[in-house]
Amino acid sequence: MCNFNKHNEETKAIIHLLMQKCVESVGGVNFLLGLIEAIKEKKPNALISSSCKVDSKELNIKWNKIVFKDKFDVLEDAIRSHRSSENPDFNLLQSDSQKKKKKILNMVKTLAPIEFSVRVKNSEDFEGFSFKIFETIEEDCVKINPIFVALFFCSTEYMKKVLRYEISDLDVRKDL
Repeated sequence: MCNFNKHNEETKAIIHLLMQKCVESVGGVNFLLGLIEAIKEKKPNALISSSCKVDSKELNIKWNKIVFKDKFDVLEDAIRSHRSSENPDFNLLQSDSQKKKKKILNMVKTLAPIEFSVRVKNSEDFEGFSFKIFETIEEDCVKINPIFVALFFCSTEYMKKVLRYEISDLDVRKDL
């Protein structure tokens, strides 16, 4: 998931387009990379900050609910266990253990209402963007949002590779 080189060309193109849209909505690549760096600087992790926000020089990200350490640990464990996965659409509920599956379901129920909002600090020209932690929540399937993973769990180098990726003409024609 956080290894861009392991993705197939179609997945690379999708992730690139998604993140490119985010970059355009905040005013540029360096603004978004600055926010990612600010998120990485928060210790132990920005998500469990009681202020529910992170500020960079140009942007800020806020969320509407405190993430407690026990729920964060379950989320982090689930993401880390799929971190090297080549499939960005992995199902968090794919677990052999019923106990682990129940912990994940409880975490999903708790964190599902959280919405993140990325905004430009001193500009009305860019609308920013919003996202949630989970992209899909169904009875047997929970998929995590790639924007969330990229901002909070992948490296800055990952984001640079995503944004530098060039979609070939073949990829574009296939989508038309």
